[in-house]
Amino acid sequence: MTRRIVTGNNDEGKSSVVSDDAAFEFGPLTEFWATESAPASYGSDDEIADRQVKLEPPENGTIFRFFHVEPEDPSLSRDEIEERTATGFAAVGAEHCRPNTTRDPRMHTTSSVDYIVLLKGEVTLLLDEGEVDLKPFDVVIQRGTNHAWINKGTETAELVGILVDAEKR
Repeated sequence: MTRRIVTGNNDEGKSSVVSDDAAFEFGPLTEFWATESAPASYGSDDEIADRQVKLEPPENGTIFRFFHVEPEDPSLSRDEIEERTATGFAAVGAEHCRPNTTRDPRMHTTSSVDYIVLLKGEVTLLLDEGEVDLKPFDVVIQRGTNHAWINKGTETAELVGILVDAEKR
């Protein structure tokens, strides 16, 4: 369980804790907060309670989440990876985010600028041309490019991402 503390102002205008509970977990994603507009509203007490988990942020909005990347399973064929990846992307409404999976079935792109920090483990950022091995606290500014996260290590990689809606391609 990942704890999420949300603050707000009470009826007297004093700052207080609005909620202190578990963040919403959906597969490899842990959702903390989403905004629906910019500038953001202080909004309701829970901006994600009634929101279906989506890969991309809402139009003019943001998403704050953790995600993890499991170590590669060498027993899986490319077709099995494709099938699992397609199912996962469909579950978060992101079938359209897979324009070119020629290099790897996990390749995808979003209409967002993403600020990604690797917190734990090791992961490789795979791009159309090249790849970058990351270690904890490396930061990636992902600007709508086709990419995949590959874990060649033995432990689950844990990352944090802040996704900001961007121009549609």
